Amino acid sequence: MNSQVVQIAARIRELREILEIPQEEVARKVGVGLQEYQKYESAQDDIPIGVLYGVAAELKVDPTELLTGEAPRMDEYTIVRGGNGVSVERYPGYSFTSLAYNYKHRDMEPMIVTISPSEEAELVTHDGQEFNYVLEGSIKIVIGEREFVLGAGDSIYFNPAIPHGQRAIDGEAKFLTIINE
Repeated sequence: MNSQVVQIAARIRELREILEIPQEEVARKVGVGLQEYQKYESAQDDIPIGVLYGVAAELKVDPTELLTGEAPRMDEYTIVRGGNGVSVERYPGYSFTSLAYNYKHRDMEPMIVTISPSEEAELVTHDGQEFNYVLEGSIKIVIGEREFVLGAGDSIYFNPAIPHGQRAIDGEAKFLTIINE
């Protein structure tokens, strides 16, 4: 497991222990089984982004604190210069770059997602709404039983409570995602 995942898992475990919240409670509230949650917290498995945001909500911290170990500091605006977002490797061939990590109390999470071609898109669910805008390459997005192919300049807005996932087609792809949870 990469060192970033190990650090995130350690931050979650430490904060949960400080708050004296049992693992069972966090697992139940974020909708995963106890054994699955224990694998996340021990860095045996990577934590899906939707689960990470759910854990942050249960621990009453901004997800940035779990990702970076630092609290957001800006409350009127924040600027992230090109190439300076907080990068998070989530799955092999799949990375996120947070574009508003330093803004307090944000309602949306804008991220650049870079994906390499893979066999199948891993399907995930989370609360809120999601918007994807393809910047480079082509992606196949699966939403429930439907599949769509999007190219540069195409976008999709959808309910992420429906199992969904993206994968690159014909080489690496990059898209902007904005998640409102």
